[in-house]
Amino acid sequence: MANRMLAAGLGFGRNAWLLPLDLTFRTVGLRYGWLKSLFDHAPPRALAMTGRLRAERAAWRAVQQVPGYRAYLRTQDVRVERLVPAGILEKLPETDKASYIDRYPLEQRCIAGKIPFAGTTIDESSGSTGTPYNWIRSEEERHVAHRNISFFARYCYGGGPLVTINAFSMGAWATGFNMTMALNRNGIVKSTGPDIGKILSTMRFLGTGYRYLILGYPPFIKHLLEEGDRAGIGWDDYTMDALVGGEGMTEELRDHLLHSFRSVFSGYGATDIEIGMAGESPASVAVRRLARARPEVRRALFGEDSRLPMVFQYNPLIHHLEVNGEREVICTISRLDVLAPRIRYNVHDEGGVLDFGQMAGKLREFGVTLAGLAGEADLAGPRGPLPWVRPVQLPFLWIYGRRDATISVMGANIYPEDIETLIYRDPKIAAAVHSFSLSVVTDSTATPRPCIALELNEGFPTEAAWSDRVTAQFQAGLEGLNLDYRSALAEFPAAMAPIVNTYQLGEGPFREDAGRIKQRRIVRS
Repeated sequence: MANRMLAAGLGFGRNAWLLPLDLTFRTVGLRYGWLKSLFDHAPPRALAMTGRLRAERAAWRAVQQVPGYRAYLRTQDVRVERLVPAGILEKLPETDKASYIDRYPLEQRCIAGKIPFAGTTIDESSGSTGTPYNWIRSEEERHVAHRNISFFARYCYGGGPLVTINAFSMGAWATGFNMTMALNRNGIVKSTGPDIGKILSTMRFLGTGYRYLILGYPPFIKHLLEEGDRAGIGWDDYTMDALVGGEGMTEELRDHLLHSFRSVFSGYGATDIEIGMAGESPASVAVRRLARARPEVRRALFGEDSRLPMVFQYNPLIHHLEVNGEREVICTISRLDVLAPRIRYNVHDEGGVLDFGQMAGKLREFGVTLAGLAGEADLAGPRGPLPWVRPVQLPFLWIYGRRDATISVMGANIYPEDIETLIYRDPKIAAAVHSFSLSVVTDSTATPRPCIALELNEGFPTEAAWSDRVTAQFQAGLEGLNLDYRSALAEFPAAMAPIVNTYQLGEGPFREDAGRIKQRRIVRS
């Protein structure tokens, strides 16, 4: 009776079958094997259709029950009284921080305009865009996110005994606390935060007889390895995997880390929406590495952009993803346990989506199967073939990064990923560089030019000869990587010649990074 009343109240009487299906999904999600069997055997189109219906229901509930969202729709000239559940997503505008979050108080963005106290937590975003934001979560929505993360970890790293060391920042930030709760389902967890001394002492204390999963931001994992080498930790004696997130990672950095780790996978999420929205899998990493090795595959899958996006798989029953005309990924959280619904929410990440069948079909055009990617020689790491698991039939998501995470010189966009790729292509540069940032500076002739600031590790002097050599490598590398840069270089060679400035640890533009969760890659004047 209660289910029928809820369905009618949401205007979904004709789709009341979603309610018992919800119960089925919650039950299946309690066991890894049950959920994996669903993803192995459910037709991808059926998953996509069900996910869309769930997203429509979530949108309809927000229209009916979230005061701030109803008010927002009216400002966007949406006739709320004329909306019906079927096909509702096409009639709703996008939301983002500026248009929705900043304009309506937290209570008004919650169901019924109220904040329940029991079981509710507040996460804080890192403030990488300049202003930290607060995001409220119900107990149930956190549990679902934890199960999703736990599933991807079990799928990628296996089910054997696992000691997880969580080096993400602790405190109010969403990732640290929630990753601890999620990975506690998979084994022992110690939450050290990004404290290298604590991590090394923990590993020495427990010894080499365990399998370790190290969590952290990609640059931090590199620094951990370097500091461990200086401390004589003996990484080769340990069995380690890594799970990274919080920012993008190039395949060159993955290769660098794979000298010490068995595998390195990344998660994708946004505190605005949810952590663990998507995760790299053996198949998605293999697709990305194939696209790196074969430009024709990259163009067929991702378009003419010369950048190599990160590639993930995601659960369409939890997150309904779309792509707008600006190639930005739009997300609707399709569950009813969300305290402050996010409907067609845009974090302004550029990317795209392909369902499992579409990805498989495009690869077949090049004589490649998803299952056969395990045997592709171009995809191996520095220590041999990467770990492989049979692909699950989940859709693929690819992400380039935030639309504004770039500098522009003479109409050419230069991205942090370009610089990271070039750094990790050369082991000597990789060993020297602690961090980097990009900016546009005006030289003595009043010409705007790209500037690459390098923060060097201890023991690497900032010599002019070294900087000159690196400058030449960066210019040649950018010319090869970036079509925009190559075109602009031919027209404006003086303007496109990069300026490389080197700094000791914590100096210059890196002085403020010591207190930041994430390093700044773009410095605005």
